[in-house]
Amino acid sequence: MNVKTEIEQLKAEINTHNYRYHVLDDPIIDDFEYDALMNRLIRLEEENPELLTQDSPTQRIGGEPLSSFQQVVHQVAMESLTDVFSEQELEDFIRRLGNAVPDAEFAVEPKVDGLSVSLTYENGLFVNGATRGDGRVGENVTENLKTIKTIPLAIENAPELLIVRGEVFMPKRIFEALNEEREIKGLKLFANPRNAAAGTMRQMDPKIVASRRLDIRIFNVQDAKGINFTTHSESLEYLRNKKFHVNNCKVCHDYASCVDEIRRLGDQRDSFPFGIDGAVVKLNSLRDRVRLGSTSKAPRWAAAYKYPPEKKETILQEIAVQVGRTGVLTPRAVVKAVRLAGTTVTSASLHNQNFIDEKDIRIGDTVVVRKAGEIIPEVIEVVKAKRKAGSVPYKLPDTCPECGASVTRDTDGVAMRCTSAECPAQLLRNIVHFASKNAMDIDGLGISVVKALVDSGLIKSAADLYYLRAEDVANLERMGKKSSENLIKAIEASKNRGLSRLLIALGIRQVGENAARALAKHFQTLDALERATQEELTAVRDIGAITAGLIQEWFSLPQSQHFLQMLQAAGVNMSEAEEPSDLRLQGKTFVITGTLNKYSREEAKTLLERLGAKVSSSVSKSTTALIAGDNPGSKRIKAESLGVEIIDENAFDRMIQ
Repeated sequence: MNVKTEIEQLKAEINTHNYRYHVLDDPIIDDFEYDALMNRLIRLEEENPELLTQDSPTQRIGGEPLSSFQQVVHQVAMESLTDVFSEQELEDFIRRLGNAVPDAEFAVEPKVDGLSVSLTYENGLFVNGATRGDGRVGENVTENLKTIKTIPLAIENAPELLIVRGEVFMPKRIFEALNEEREIKGLKLFANPRNAAAGTMRQMDPKIVASRRLDIRIFNVQDAKGINFTTHSESLEYLRNKKFHVNNCKVCHDYASCVDEIRRLGDQRDSFPFGIDGAVVKLNSLRDRVRLGSTSKAPRWAAAYKYPPEKKETILQEIAVQVGRTGVLTPRAVVKAVRLAGTTVTSASLHNQNFIDEKDIRIGDTVVVRKAGEIIPEVIEVVKAKRKAGSVPYKLPDTCPECGASVTRDTDGVAMRCTSAECPAQLLRNIVHFASKNAMDIDGLGISVVKALVDSGLIKSAADLYYLRAEDVANLERMGKKSSENLIKAIEASKNRGLSRLLIALGIRQVGENAARALAKHFQTLDALERATQEELTAVRDIGAITAGLIQEWFSLPQSQHFLQMLQAAGVNMSEAEEPSDLRLQGKTFVITGTLNKYSREEAKTLLERLGAKVSSSVSKSTTALIAGDNPGSKRIKAESLGVEIIDENAFDRMIQ
């Protein structure tokens, strides 16, 4: 078999497996076999770049970051829909259509709560994808859309032109996993799946988009040349046969059957992998759609029925307190079971102490609950007329329910937070932060490995990392002898990062990179920092009274002392390196882009800073030079346009020697 034939067969096989896994939810091979096929295709395309085509499944991985999104004028306007908010309004709409179109058929389908996009295919190839924008002009997000595995990059026996419209969304399970990961990393959480999908689609780096595993439902043919359809349902069936992930619709013949279907969708909305905020009713006949046309804002032949926010009364039986990955205490209402938006609700969010105080929420109260964004139940009010005598205001505990450590209120006065460095509820987040690039920089210790170490009971704090043995780690799933040996070497190497990195790793509140470096430079040893008075701390640049108090509070905790004793016994360096005498790059500013072979990005940054240089994240006229590794992306283009010197890794190596 020649290489070209093998590549074509691999592409077809991988596309089939993608369709079965992501659209049909019916995989026939495991992840290992799939990865082997993909890796073989990647290698063949790298060895034979002339055989790489834009419809290859390898193009879903994500290319270089974009500098901006170009505007796209839609060939067919992406109109919005008229909303109706009651069954009476819906009946009026269907009656008007029935008067205009005798014996009308209606297509009823769920209204996916996501981001509307158009996909353009020319002679079967996906050539352009754009956001709705204002309906006439959107943004070109083709490269981001290519990362969505339910979007075909090519279709067989295709018409000359095919433009379809769909709704991009983040599946609920992916949303929950993404927010869990962001919480572990201490990042701001997404409010809901729709915001997460919209924010992801506007990422300039397609690799980030690919990592978030968006999905899509196609719900309309916007335009087609070389093929004709009579009805909307016929066009969706055609798209389904072409392996698009199509929105399901039901054809109804009167108002009663439309309402039955809308109610059925409403009752089952919790079972959908995406959020829905209503149901869409459309004329099924495409010819009649053209005849009825549109107003200046929306088509006359379709409407969106919006489900009213369902609210129910129930009894608040208990307030349970959960400790999040970042140590924040979150109150949760345990309520008497009530049916709400298609599911049985037994708990609801209470947000924080301020929320409880503002609404005067007490255990035993009759409360009104609803689903926020159709996902998270929340208490919205107290029925005080039904309050029982003798109830008392609720206050969050002043000690952590997980570990018993003291609880402190954030400086913004909202969140209550556990102060322990060894709190089991914060374990994942603390270890991931401890090992991160800017802290102890333990290569290979990502979230999945940390979870495996914690779940196996091998570590109960970040300090336990320094007592791991390679043979214990090798027994973990997906590790093996070589990986475990490399991890132990990386952990051992981290012992010599120095005081500033250690201070970042400890995660003392309000002690970031700048403050950690200033403290390490001033005090030189951890012992000296621990003994420092409030006045001595506030004399350091970047350290105010609040930060000084938080530092002293952290050192005063028994858990912190135990943690530091374990680190010290393991041989972790707790002193700062001497001030470098070689400052030959002082006053110069560098930007690093692309992949360096000899150094990690953080290592290169550290080397430059030790020589007195400043390292920036963006190129400007004041940049001394751009250090460009493999696949440098848009920063190199900007450097060229500004006349900034560009040096490769070899020149960088010579410069720092």
